[in-house]
Amino acid sequence: MRILVQRVTSAQVSVDDEVVGRIDPAAHGTPHGLVALVGATHTDTEGIAKALADKLFRLRILDGERSAADLSAPILVISQFTLYADTTKGRRPSWNAAAPGAVAEPLVDAFAAALRELGATVATGRFGAHMRVELVNDGPVTLLLES
Repeated sequence: MRILVQRVTSAQVSVDDEVVGRIDPAAHGTPHGLVALVGATHTDTEGIAKALADKLFRLRILDGERSAADLSAPILVISQFTLYADTTKGRRPSWNAAAPGAVAEPLVDAFAAALRELGATVATGRFGAHMRVELVNDGPVTLLLES
């Protein structure tokens, strides 16, 4: 799995002009939240999803070198198969490394569920939909987590 993480002051995701997921860190009493763009490949497992959820939840990239776990910071999880694009040849990316929807969707769901089990407030996008993501990246802080 690949998780592209951004530290944000606000974020929301819309499908067909309907907001389907939103985080407002200030409403949770913290200056930051996280956006996690989640991509899965063919060899990923639920165990990998859970391990990366734990790593993200405890990653010290928020205010004062604290984590989402420390600050009860909200997390917006969005599926992102394009994280597995192969652009080494030509001008058209290959998506062969991305897991098909039937494999990826349960893994993205397991990632979000694992965060919730850890105590995180989690909002999500809609798997397979064309989504519009709006966020304010703070810092900017953007990291790539991989299994």
